[in-house]
Amino acid sequence: MNAVAAANATVATANANAADLLVCDQLGVGVPGRPLLATVHTQLAAGRVTAILGPNGAGKSTLLAMLSGQRAPRSGQVRLGGRPVSGHSTPALARQRAVLPQDTAVAFDFTVQEVVEMGRFPHRQQPSRHEALIVGQAMEATGVAHLAGRSINTLSGGERARSHLARALAQIWEPLPDGAPRWLLLDEPTAALDLAHQHHTLALVRRWAVEQGVGVVAVLHDLNLALRYAHDSLLLAPCLPGPRSMDATIRLLTPATIAQVWGVHSTPVLAADGVPQYLVAAQ
Repeated sequence: MNAVAAANATVATANANAADLLVCDQLGVGVPGRPLLATVHTQLAAGRVTAILGPNGAGKSTLLAMLSGQRAPRSGQVRLGGRPVSGHSTPALARQRAVLPQDTAVAFDFTVQEVVEMGRFPHRQQPSRHEALIVGQAMEATGVAHLAGRSINTLSGGERARSHLARALAQIWEPLPDGAPRWLLLDEPTAALDLAHQHHTLALVRRWAVEQGVGVVAVLHDLNLALRYAHDSLLLAPCLPGPRSMDATIRLLTPATIAQVWGVHSTPVLAADGVPQYLVAAQ
């Protein structure tokens, strides 16, 4: 290969890598008029689950809103596929990434199926040839198919959360025509769920990451769930100096760090399947 061809190959490889990344470039996390909560400088990769961890008020939900393009950063930039998130059109962004917020209240009396169908709205101009099946498959995946005809406002908090997860999955159900990676951004997806559904939900999105190459970013409070399901974690906390970057979850969550950030004592144990977990108690 000559020098020009080698240079072109290097550029192509760099572009391909950039296309698979959600980049935080000296990203200032905070809301206008309030102190800056954190500066984040890191790269999130498609095909992996990244947990955003930290105590209450550390800026986790604010960061997720910046990653999704719903909130402008205080400083710095978020880049998706090598371009600023703000440079993507709203329809194109909606086809590439789905967001599950904390607040899933619905003002009108829609059925579960109608809510999940809303996830397909960004694809209305170019519907899939499998369009008729996607909503049902998404409801089956999250275990709410039997609730399809129920009003979403009559459901328990956990049932409602799983219905909205089905909506988010339906939104990015199939690979994009241009091959760009899909992203699933989840704000406390397990908060309203019982133990079984917490594990089912995070196992489901991890499969999507590993098997389909979807980039999953989830705000979590349960450190043991993060250790079990997240490849990487980003820790936001006022007591941690300097720009925040990502690390493997198992390396990031040490007893010393847990004590420093959350003020609790933690004892490491090994689950029967070999996954590290913590027993936590007040200091």
